[in-house]
Amino acid sequence: MRAGPQIALQLYRLGILVAIAWIIREHHVRLRVGGLVPVQLEEVRSIYPHVARLDADPGERAGWWVKDAAGGELGYVLRTAPVSDAVIGYRGWTDSLVAFDPALRVLGIRIRSSQDTREHVGDVRDDRHFMKTWNGKAWDEVARTTPQEAGIEGVSGASMTSLAIAEGIMRRLQSADAARAVTPTPLRFALRDWGLVAVIGIALVLAFRGTHGHRWWRRSFQVVVIIYVGFISGDLLAQSLIAGWAQNAAPWRSAPGVVLLLAAALVIPWSTGKPLYCQQLCPHGAAQELLHHVAPKRWRIALRPDLARGLRWLPPLLLALVLVVSMLTLPIDLAHIEPFDAYVLRSAGWATIAIAVVGLLASLFVPMAYCRFGCPTGALLEFLRGRGPADRFGRREIAAFALVALAALLAWKYLAIHAWMTAE
Repeated sequence: MRAGPQIALQLYRLGILVAIAWIIREHHVRLRVGGLVPVQLEEVRSIYPHVARLDADPGERAGWWVKDAAGGELGYVLRTAPVSDAVIGYRGWTDSLVAFDPALRVLGIRIRSSQDTREHVGDVRDDRHFMKTWNGKAWDEVARTTPQEAGIEGVSGASMTSLAIAEGIMRRLQSADAARAVTPTPLRFALRDWGLVAVIGIALVLAFRGTHGHRWWRRSFQVVVIIYVGFISGDLLAQSLIAGWAQNAAPWRSAPGVVLLLAAALVIPWSTGKPLYCQQLCPHGAAQELLHHVAPKRWRIALRPDLARGLRWLPPLLLALVLVVSMLTLPIDLAHIEPFDAYVLRSAGWATIAIAVVGLLASLFVPMAYCRFGCPTGALLEFLRGRGPADRFGRREIAAFALVALAALLAWKYLAIHAWMTAE
């Protein structure tokens, strides 16, 4: 393949991965900010007549920036739930909307929903004096002053409901301030991180220089990988880790070694075609290769071509499952669809142990059985890997684009899908 099309194909593959990660991240930011009842444009139009869109804030305030059609900032809005859910009025909680100008001074509040008595909520909503109590006050003033200190009086006939609304607003702003006040963890390389860096460095040397004539180097390094990366540090790449980082960002300050491991596992095969992680750094892959090496040749089984073709569908189907679970926040532990947590003995579940044992036993008969026919993480890394002049756009690339479309659809229709799934 000519250099230009080959570069374009690799950029396409990288773009697919970035697009899926971005959709997952933005989707979970929206869920964290808005939950199942996000603020809508029509809710704020009476306060911001020129509003064109609401951009979710991924920061600790967890609200929305209010923008006009040109992208100019009109203000900031937030909902008090779920913080205010713990504040009970007469008989239930109230979720309020608080609107600010660009300088974070209150423009107004609205009652969004409530489990309190309907008549009490109506009395509060109709009391214009109470609803304008916070207008013109700065964020800090509202957050640092209790309703009693601010002289807020309950609405006649609905005092418990109104005071609960006031306390809910205060608590919501205090909660955001407390989160923003947390000092970020400083970047630190612990001993386990330096050990992982050393292992990655040796793996790079072996990947690019090879071990021709020195096969014992590879066998010795595989033992090191199994013992250190697998059982000692437990820093194995897995879909549960990758999906979690896509949702919440990578912990590069507290776990730089693992972040570097994932970066190397993605960048090296994409840029050089060398399958660094799968061939050099995966403890489960190393264990399979060692077992296959010591197993008698008479044990080896040649799979029928049609069976092998069918089994190769399993990893991409598992990737689709990972995507659905991640987008819909289903109660499925992704660690249980792969064997890698089995190396972390103190927390390994029976499902992941079973997959690990079955995969290792299968490798005695079929070379690298789990890697070839069961590993979604390996399939992801293999998708990114360039294959030189023979590389072509094919079914894998089409299937990958279908996963992007699936992620976009699940994000777009999430509320409807969730309502259908939870309907009695």
